[in-house]
Amino acid sequence: MIAWLEQFGPVTQALIATLFTWFVTALGAGLVLFTKSVSRRLLDSMLGMAAGVMTAASFWSLLAPAIDMSGGSFVPALIGFLLGGAVLRVIDQLLPHVHPALRSGEIEGVPTSWQRSTLLILAVTLHNIPEGLAVGVAFGAAAVGMAESSLAGAVALAIGIGLQNFPEGTAVSFPLRRENISRGKAFFWGQLSGMVEPIAGVIGAWAVVTMRAILPYALAFAAGAMIYVVIEELIPEAQSEGHGHLATIGAMLGFAVMMTLDVALG
Repeated sequence: MIAWLEQFGPVTQALIATLFTWFVTALGAGLVLFTKSVSRRLLDSMLGMAAGVMTAASFWSLLAPAIDMSGGSFVPALIGFLLGGAVLRVIDQLLPHVHPALRSGEIEGVPTSWQRSTLLILAVTLHNIPEGLAVGVAFGAAAVGMAESSLAGAVALAIGIGLQNFPEGTAVSFPLRRENISRGKAFFWGQLSGMVEPIAGVIGAWAVVTMRAILPYALAFAAGAMIYVVIEELIPEAQSEGHGHLATIGAMLGFAVMMTLDVALG
Protein backbone atom coordinates (compact mmCIF):
# COMPACT_ATOMS: atom_id res chain seq x y z
CA MET A 1 0.00 0.00 0.00
CA ILE A 2 2.81 2.40 0.90
CA ALA A 3 4.58 1.69 -2.40
CA TRP A 4 1.32 2.34 -4.24
CA LEU A 5 0.83 5.69 -2.50
CA GLU A 6 4.33 6.86 -3.45
CA GLN A 7 3.21 7.48 -7.04
CA PHE A 8 0.92 10.31 -5.89
CA GLY A 9 1.63 13.79 -4.59
CA PRO A 10 1.08 14.61 -0.89
CA VAL A 11 -2.29 16.29 -1.41
CA THR A 12 -3.62 13.29 -3.33
CA GLN A 13 -2.15 10.95 -0.71
CA ALA A 14 -3.94 12.90 2.02
CA LEU A 15 -7.18 12.78 0.04
CA ILE A 16 -6.94 8.99 -0.40
CA ALA A 17 -6.14 8.47 3.27
CA THR A 18 -8.97 10.65 4.52
CA LEU A 19 -11.43 9.06 2.10
CA PHE A 20 -10.49 5.84 3.87
CA THR A 21 -11.19 7.37 7.30
CA TRP A 22 -14.52 8.68 5.97
CA PHE A 23 -15.34 5.18 4.69
CA VAL A 24 -14.75 3.69 8.16
CA THR A 25 -17.06 6.34 9.62
CA ALA A 26 -19.69 5.15 7.14
CA LEU A 27 -19.14 1.55 8.25
CA GLY A 28 -19.79 2.53 11.85
CA ALA A 29 -22.87 4.51 10.89
CA GLY A 30 -24.05 1.59 8.75
CA LEU A 31 -24.75 -0.57 11.79
CA VAL A 32 -28.00 1.34 12.15
CA LEU A 33 -29.24 -0.35 8.95
CA PHE A 34 -29.08 -3.81 10.49
CA THR A 35 -30.03 -3.44 14.14
CA LYS A 36 -32.25 -1.26 16.29
CA SER A 37 -29.68 -0.76 19.02
CA VAL A 38 -26.04 -1.34 19.84
CA SER A 39 -24.72 -2.55 23.18
CA ARG A 40 -23.90 0.48 25.27
CA ARG A 41 -21.08 -1.42 26.94
CA LEU A 42 -19.56 -2.15 23.54
CA LEU A 43 -20.01 1.41 22.33
CA ASP A 44 -18.41 2.85 25.47
CA SER A 45 -15.48 0.46 25.08
CA MET A 46 -15.05 1.56 21.47
CA LEU A 47 -15.30 5.24 22.37
CA GLY A 48 -12.66 4.69 25.03
CA MET A 49 -10.47 3.02 22.43
CA ALA A 50 -11.00 5.99 20.11
CA ALA A 51 -9.83 8.30 22.90
CA GLY A 52 -6.72 6.18 23.42
CA VAL A 53 -5.92 6.13 19.70
CA MET A 54 -6.25 9.90 19.41
CA THR A 55 -4.15 10.53 22.52
CA ALA A 56 -1.34 8.28 21.28
CA ALA A 57 -1.51 9.75 17.77
CA SER A 58 -1.31 13.26 19.20
CA PHE A 59 2.05 12.49 20.78
CA TRP A 60 3.74 9.85 18.61
CA SER A 61 2.62 11.15 15.21
CA LEU A 62 2.32 14.89 15.84
CA LEU A 63 3.90 16.42 18.95
CA ALA A 64 7.12 14.39 19.03
CA PRO A 65 7.93 15.12 15.34
CA ALA A 66 7.05 18.80 15.89
CA ILE A 67 9.58 19.03 18.73
CA ASP A 68 12.23 17.17 16.72
CA MET A 69 11.74 19.47 13.74
CA SER A 70 12.30 22.45 16.04
CA GLY A 71 15.71 21.19 17.11
CA GLY A 72 14.37 19.99 20.44
CA SER A 73 12.70 23.31 21.26
CA PHE A 74 9.30 22.97 22.86
CA VAL A 75 8.14 26.48 21.90
CA PRO A 76 6.58 25.80 18.45
CA ALA A 77 4.91 22.64 19.78
CA LEU A 78 3.59 24.50 22.82
CA ILE A 79 2.21 27.38 20.77
CA GLY A 80 0.62 25.11 18.17
CA PHE A 81 -0.82 22.73 20.77
CA LEU A 82 -2.50 25.47 22.82
CA LEU A 83 -3.71 27.25 19.69
CA GLY A 84 -5.34 24.04 18.42
CA GLY A 85 -7.31 23.65 21.64
CA ALA A 86 -8.18 27.35 21.73
CA VAL A 87 -9.56 27.34 18.18
CA LEU A 88 -11.75 24.33 18.93
CA ARG A 89 -12.99 26.03 22.08
CA VAL A 90 -13.94 29.19 20.18
CA ILE A 91 -15.78 27.15 17.53
CA ASP A 92 -17.53 25.23 20.31
CA GLN A 93 -18.77 28.51 21.75
CA LEU A 94 -19.97 29.89 18.43
CA LEU A 95 -21.42 26.89 16.62
CA PRO A 96 -24.66 25.53 18.12
CA HIS A 97 -24.42 21.79 18.79
CA VAL A 98 -25.29 19.13 21.33
CA HIS A 99 -23.27 16.12 22.44
CA PRO A 100 -24.96 12.70 22.66
CA ALA A 101 -23.99 12.45 26.34
CA LEU A 102 -25.83 15.64 27.26
CA ARG A 103 -29.42 15.68 28.42
CA SER A 104 -32.07 16.63 25.92
CA GLY A 105 -32.21 20.37 25.45
CA GLU A 106 -28.71 21.03 26.80
CA ILE A 107 -27.33 22.95 23.84
CA GLU A 108 -23.83 24.40 23.52
CA GLY A 109 -22.91 27.39 21.40
CA VAL A 110 -25.11 30.32 20.48
CA PRO A 111 -28.88 29.97 21.06
CA THR A 112 -30.73 28.36 18.16
CA SER A 113 -34.05 26.86 17.18
CA TRP A 114 -32.41 24.07 15.16
CA GLN A 115 -33.60 20.53 15.80
CA ARG A 116 -31.65 18.34 18.21
CA SER A 117 -30.83 15.91 15.39
CA THR A 118 -29.09 18.70 13.45
CA LEU A 119 -27.14 19.70 16.53
CA LEU A 120 -25.99 16.12 17.09
CA ILE A 121 -24.63 15.96 13.55
CA LEU A 122 -22.87 19.30 13.93
CA ALA A 123 -21.14 18.18 17.13
CA VAL A 124 -19.43 15.17 15.58
CA THR A 125 -18.80 16.91 12.26
CA LEU A 126 -17.01 19.71 14.10
CA HIS A 127 -14.82 17.28 15.98
CA ASN A 128 -13.89 15.34 12.84
CA ILE A 129 -12.08 18.37 11.44
CA PRO A 130 -8.87 18.02 13.51
CA GLU A 131 -8.67 14.32 12.66
CA GLY A 132 -8.65 15.02 8.93
CA LEU A 133 -6.26 17.91 9.48
CA ALA A 134 -3.85 15.66 11.40
CA VAL A 135 -3.75 13.11 8.58
CA GLY A 136 -3.22 15.79 5.94
CA VAL A 137 -0.44 17.48 7.88
CA ALA A 138 1.28 14.12 8.40
CA PHE A 139 1.34 13.41 4.66
CA GLY A 140 2.53 16.93 3.98
CA ALA A 141 5.35 16.52 6.50
CA ALA A 142 6.45 13.29 4.84
CA ALA A 143 6.42 14.94 1.42
CA VAL A 144 8.75 17.81 2.35
CA GLY A 145 11.42 15.30 3.32
CA MET A 146 11.62 15.90 7.06
CA ALA A 147 13.66 13.12 8.65
CA GLU A 148 11.24 13.05 11.58
CA SER A 149 8.29 12.14 9.35
CA SER A 150 7.72 9.35 6.86
CA LEU A 151 5.04 8.14 4.50
CA ALA A 152 4.72 4.96 6.55
CA GLY A 153 4.13 7.05 9.67
CA ALA A 154 1.43 9.04 7.90
CA VAL A 155 -0.22 5.80 6.79
CA ALA A 156 -0.08 4.51 10.38
CA LEU A 157 -1.82 7.68 11.56
CA ALA A 158 -4.52 7.31 8.89
CA ILE A 159 -5.13 3.70 9.95
CA GLY A 160 -5.37 4.73 13.59
CA ILE A 161 -7.78 7.58 12.85
CA GLY A 162 -9.82 5.22 10.69
CA LEU A 163 -10.11 2.67 13.50
CA GLN A 164 -11.40 5.24 15.93
CA ASN A 165 -13.86 6.64 13.38
CA PHE A 166 -15.93 3.45 13.47
CA PRO A 167 -17.48 4.12 16.91
CA GLU A 168 -17.86 7.80 16.05
CA GLY A 169 -20.07 6.91 13.09
CA THR A 170 -22.09 4.61 15.35
CA ALA A 171 -22.33 7.29 18.01
CA VAL A 172 -24.03 9.60 15.49
CA SER A 173 -26.38 7.28 13.63
CA PHE A 174 -27.97 5.55 16.63
CA PRO A 175 -28.87 8.72 18.56
CA LEU A 176 -30.40 10.02 15.33
CA ARG A 177 -32.42 6.81 15.08
CA ARG A 178 -33.66 7.40 18.63
CA GLU A 179 -34.82 10.82 17.44
CA ASN A 180 -37.33 8.93 15.23
CA ILE A 181 -35.30 9.49 12.07
CA SER A 182 -35.51 6.66 9.53
CA ARG A 183 -32.67 4.14 9.30
CA GLY A 184 -31.66 5.36 5.87
CA LYS A 185 -31.49 8.99 6.95
CA ALA A 186 -29.72 8.09 10.20
CA PHE A 187 -27.05 6.27 8.18
CA PHE A 188 -26.80 9.08 5.64
CA TRP A 189 -26.26 11.79 8.24
CA GLY A 190 -24.03 9.57 10.34
CA GLN A 191 -21.59 8.92 7.50
CA LEU A 192 -21.84 12.50 6.30
CA SER A 193 -20.33 13.67 9.59
CA GLY A 194 -17.02 12.24 8.33
CA MET A 195 -17.12 14.18 5.06
CA VAL A 196 -15.13 17.05 6.55
CA GLU A 197 -12.08 14.82 7.02
CA PRO A 198 -11.09 14.68 3.31
CA ILE A 199 -11.60 18.45 3.10
CA ALA A 200 -9.48 19.13 6.18
CA GLY A 201 -6.89 16.57 5.06
CA VAL A 202 -6.37 18.20 1.68
CA ILE A 203 -6.10 21.65 3.28
CA GLY A 204 -3.60 20.40 5.86
CA ALA A 205 -1.35 18.71 3.29
CA TRP A 206 -1.47 21.68 0.93
CA ALA A 207 -0.70 24.16 3.71
CA VAL A 208 2.43 22.46 5.04
CA VAL A 209 3.81 21.75 1.55
CA THR A 210 3.20 25.35 0.50
CA MET A 211 4.34 26.97 3.76
CA ARG A 212 6.99 24.63 5.10
CA ALA A 213 7.91 26.92 7.99
CA ILE A 214 4.56 26.35 9.67
CA LEU A 215 5.01 22.57 9.79
CA PRO A 216 5.94 22.17 13.50
CA TYR A 217 3.11 24.51 14.45
CA ALA A 218 0.65 22.69 12.18
CA LEU A 219 1.53 19.29 13.64
CA ALA A 220 1.13 20.59 17.18
CA PHE A 221 -2.07 22.45 16.26
CA ALA A 222 -3.64 19.20 15.05
CA ALA A 223 -2.51 17.48 18.25
CA GLY A 224 -4.02 20.18 20.46
CA ALA A 225 -7.30 20.06 18.57
CA MET A 226 -7.48 16.27 18.88
CA ILE A 227 -6.72 16.28 22.61
CA TYR A 228 -9.47 18.88 23.04
CA VAL A 229 -11.91 16.51 21.32
CA VAL A 230 -10.79 13.61 23.51
CA ILE A 231 -11.39 15.53 26.74
CA GLU A 232 -14.45 17.47 25.63
CA GLU A 233 -16.29 14.78 23.71
CA LEU A 234 -15.02 11.20 23.77
CA ILE A 235 -14.24 10.67 27.46
CA PRO A 236 -17.49 12.21 28.78
CA GLU A 237 -19.54 10.28 26.22
CA ALA A 238 -17.77 6.98 26.98
CA GLN A 239 -18.43 7.37 30.72
CA SER A 240 -21.93 8.83 30.60
CA GLU A 241 -23.70 5.49 31.08
CA GLY A 242 -21.66 4.20 34.01
CA HIS A 243 -19.22 2.01 32.09
CA GLY A 244 -16.14 4.00 32.97
CA HIS A 245 -14.00 0.92 33.63
CA LEU A 246 -14.70 -0.44 30.15
CA ALA A 247 -13.93 2.95 28.61
CA THR A 248 -10.64 3.06 30.52
CA ILE A 249 -9.62 -0.40 29.35
CA GLY A 250 -10.58 0.57 25.80
CA ALA A 251 -8.48 3.74 26.06
CA MET A 252 -5.46 1.76 27.23
CA LEU A 253 -5.84 -0.70 24.37
CA GLY A 254 -6.37 2.09 21.84
CA PHE A 255 -3.25 3.89 23.02
CA ALA A 256 -1.25 0.66 22.78
CA VAL A 257 -2.52 -0.09 19.27
CA MET A 258 -1.74 3.40 17.96
CA MET A 259 1.68 3.45 19.62
CA THR A 260 2.48 0.07 18.08
CA LEU A 261 1.32 1.17 14.62
CA ASP A 262 3.33 4.37 14.73
CA VAL A 263 6.54 2.81 16.00
CA ALA A 264 6.30 -0.29 13.80
CA LEU A 265 5.41 1.55 10.58
CA GLY A 266 6.84 4.99 11.25
